[in-house]
Amino acid sequence: MHNKAHPIFWLHHANQSLGLVPTLGGSVAAWKVHRPQGPFDLWRPWDEAAPDLYSTASFPLVPWSNRISAGGFTHDGTFHPIAPNRAGEPYPIHGDGWLQSWQLKQTASDTVEMTLKSDCFQGNPYQYVATQRFVLRDDGMDQTLSVTHTGALPLPYGLGQHPCFVRTPQAHLQADVSGVWLSGADPLPTTHTRDFPDSWDLRSGIPARGSFIDNAYTGWSGTGTIVWPERPLALTMRVPEVQARGNNDGFCLLYRPESGPGFCFEPVTHAIDAFHAPAQQGLTVLQTQETLTLHVEWRFQ
Repeated sequence: MHNKAHPIFWLHHANQSLGLVPTLGGSVAAWKVHRPQGPFDLWRPWDEAAPDLYSTASFPLVPWSNRISAGGFTHDGTFHPIAPNRAGEPYPIHGDGWLQSWQLKQTASDTVEMTLKSDCFQGNPYQYVATQRFVLRDDGMDQTLSVTHTGALPLPYGLGQHPCFVRTPQAHLQADVSGVWLSGADPLPTTHTRDFPDSWDLRSGIPARGSFIDNAYTGWSGTGTIVWPERPLALTMRVPEVQARGNNDGFCLLYRPESGPGFCFEPVTHAIDAFHAPAQQGLTVLQTQETLTLHVEWRFQ
């Protein structure tokens, strides 16, 4: 099946295939590694049946990650309203870059970039230019998302990536974290704890199949590993900026549905609903022409 409204651009390099869909929120349709046993999808591939970002392999989160409550946020004494942007969601979620069409160009045999110029999309206060850069390497991929604020007044920004991994029967995930936010039915965070519920403790590794999780973890070291023992193959995610600080102060999100072909482990720069949290927990206030960047290194093992 081919979606004529949203064609896929393919980058083939280093025994990998990366499919990008610039017109569908600058998303990723597929990321495959080609091995002697045949190709293996690292991220759950888009089936091209519907223009739904949540069915793609991955998409960028800009200029914020996850949900904002209270109908918007206040900065420097000014309230900025932001409306819900996804059917069934009571809160605006994942920014607005994923709702717009991006421009694509291939800059080298191993590199593709997508760019977006956003100007108060759907009444949002944000004016910015965002860039995604994908570089395929022999041992994996480098993925960079950056945003430059172009508005006249400073605003708080955040970034994230939303990869959905293939969930095989034996797949599991490990990451060094120190706590987790428990949530209400919203699911906005309500209580922070270091006592992990059963099968939630990423430090010792958890299966990709299990009880429902849609929560934010704190105290992240900036690295996490997904293992598919059946292949055998492992993929490590690294955020060098978090690692370099050495404070285990990063944020990551885990979405583990009770059923389905995939699960999401998301590197993000700030907490859920940080706009209403003390010290805004990871958000970065950008002045005009200032830039925030999230660089993620993916490495095979």
